[in-house]
Amino acid sequence: MNGLPEPTGTLDAALAHATQLLETSPMLAVEQVREILKIVPQHPRALLLLGVAHRNAGNIVAALQVLEPLVANQPYSAAAHYELGCALEQGNRRDAAMRALRRAVALKADLPDAWRAIGDHLMVSGDSAGADEAYAQHLKASTQDPRLMAAASALCENRIAQAETLLRDHLKRYPTDVVAIRMLAEVAGRLRRYNDAEALLARCLELAPSFHGARHNYAIVLHRQNKSAQALHQVEQLSGVDPHNPAYRNLRAVILARIGEYQEAIAIYADILAAHPRQSAIWMSYGHALAAAGREKDSVEAYRNCIRLSANCGEAYWSLANLKVFYFSADELQAMRAQLAGSELTDEERFHFHFALGKGFEDSRDFAESFEHYAHGNRLRRIAIDYDANEISAQVHRSKALFSRQFFEARRDFGVACLDPIFIVGLPRAGSTLIEQILASHPSVEGTMELPDIMSMARTLSGKKIRAEASQYPQVLAALSAEECRVLGEQYLAQTRIQRKTDKPFFIDKMPNNFLHIGLIRLALPNAKIIDARRHPMACCFSGYKQHFARGQHYTYSLEDLGRYYHDYVELMSHFDGALPGKIHRVNYETLIDDTEGEVRQLLRYCGLPFDPECLIFYDNKRLVRTASSQQVRRPIYREGIDHWRNFEAWLEPLKRSLGPCADSVGTIKGSSQ
Repeated sequence: MNGLPEPTGTLDAALAHATQLLETSPMLAVEQVREILKIVPQHPRALLLLGVAHRNAGNIVAALQVLEPLVANQPYSAAAHYELGCALEQGNRRDAAMRALRRAVALKADLPDAWRAIGDHLMVSGDSAGADEAYAQHLKASTQDPRLMAAASALCENRIAQAETLLRDHLKRYPTDVVAIRMLAEVAGRLRRYNDAEALLARCLELAPSFHGARHNYAIVLHRQNKSAQALHQVEQLSGVDPHNPAYRNLRAVILARIGEYQEAIAIYADILAAHPRQSAIWMSYGHALAAAGREKDSVEAYRNCIRLSANCGEAYWSLANLKVFYFSADELQAMRAQLAGSELTDEERFHFHFALGKGFEDSRDFAESFEHYAHGNRLRRIAIDYDANEISAQVHRSKALFSRQFFEARRDFGVACLDPIFIVGLPRAGSTLIEQILASHPSVEGTMELPDIMSMARTLSGKKIRAEASQYPQVLAALSAEECRVLGEQYLAQTRIQRKTDKPFFIDKMPNNFLHIGLIRLALPNAKIIDARRHPMACCFSGYKQHFARGQHYTYSLEDLGRYYHDYVELMSHFDGALPGKIHRVNYETLIDDTEGEVRQLLRYCGLPFDPECLIFYDNKRLVRTASSQQVRRPIYREGIDHWRNFEAWLEPLKRSLGPCADSVGTIKGSSQ
């Protein structure tokens, strides 16, 4: 047994009996092993079983008193190092636990449980790439079938196409091999074919409901598709089996934060950090949740704790900057510059530092150095993403060709006749969070977040499996029946139900990118209100350029891409003004600042809501806000930021050229649509 001598005869039977008791009656196992040790003192396998029995019984001190001397006496026993790692983990000695687990797999590479435990450690610490590698090794070590070894090796070495071919060939012959199914799901996940990964893992769990590794993967895949309720259900099943597993608990907190259950997420993070206070990634997640809950001072302290543990964590510095109302000290600016002067940072760490320094020097009115950092950060980010402005332009042109006034009139009775949703569309940083906060201060309206559900529907309808395939969207909408549109509307309402925490009759979906999907919204939810949040093009685009978005909004990392995207947006919205007269209400940010009450009254009238004075003191609303403007909308309206972009005008000529005629359109963008 991994370097430990095997017992014989009646001793073998006694040890086997003790092993059977480990899970169901660990204290009986302790008694059994102690009797064995009276006869065979210091027997290595008996001592190993005694340590495991103490650990299973929850007596970590006793387990370590057995396992630490055992490892000292049996330094080449992989099993002893693994069990010591598990006990150290339960004793909240995470660094020592990782050393023991790493030693275990160094001694014996095919220890699947040790690789899984390492993956769990790395996932909690925020090293998702390292966790993926460890989980891949877990799969490889779990695979005893030599027919799968080649596929497992290909997966570990990231030879994805070869792994997929081998696994598909294998499953043609052995369609119920759950290990192979899970491996193929891993392939699909790495290719971001999450629908395929979900279907494979569902089949895997249908065949093997107790396959916890597959269930964990299933929960992650569901979460990545924004199927939060289903993902939470899977995590709850896992937690019922292993309630102290840090990877399960962390995933649960992440999902809860996604659906706005920040108080529970905060409690989980706080509990994890009480046991594992040196986990910098958890401190950062904790800071995000605290910021969304309006606990600004606590979030600042959480981010600073992250920085104390990981001085090279540019994302923590950017998270401070992203509070918008936080100001860096001179020492903090110097600390960030010192990090950038080093050579050990990844590009991701570097661009976060650049965005944070851009904000810091902007606050100190050193606009030249500020822009230099914004430009560096955007260049690094643009290199790392795959964005083609032509795809958006092509979709706009297809939409204009399809969505005529006659198209919508012929489908007047399609969809769900539900009044609940209020969509706020446009570009980020155009005032959408302010509009949401104003509306959510009305007693009949609930604010949620930027919901991804409409975009997810559009992706499914497009029929695209890979980027290179031609999209069937939006032209596929022309073939939908009234019943199919009704199903889509009901699907949207069902999926977004988890985001609604009250019984208020209306709720807000402020995903700005939904302007590309107004045709779909109109077919599925014909009575939904649609608000176009519009801001001066130069101010809006440059504000987006200064912002590093956690996901999506890939057009914001180039001034040229930004200008073209804004131009496409204005072109499409102008088209819908004609195709859907009176159905879209436009709110100009600058006019809202100048005449707040007048604009609010018009906005409420469009939504069919009576005026309520609470909407004018929106900054007193204590609701959770889950966007980059979360702290700003907790303060009264101020004019100072309207023309702030002019401080950077000397560097914005590429944006002006890309915007073309739109660049100076502030005087004409108000166009009423009521």
